[in-house]
Amino acid sequence: MANDTLSHNELLTMIQRLDTDEQLRLLEEVAMIVRNKIKPKRHNILELRGLGKEVWESVDAQEYVDRERDSWTG
Repeated sequence: MANDTLSHNELLTMIQRLDTDEQLRLLEEVAMIVRNKIKPKRHNILELRGLGKEVWESVDAQEYVDRERDSWTG
């Protein structure tokens, strides 16, 4: 092959020729390569500050708590 890169179809054909154990080993190694490339973004709890505040704008907190408590007793 003049070019060192394989096409997607060529690669799939080669993989299909492997036995099941080799395919599983390859799958695990490829998954590890991808996981190492993907760094999950870490979030800070403070990013949630103010989220949904518009839902509570017209609600009196004490009235809400009182209604909730009343619902517990039926």
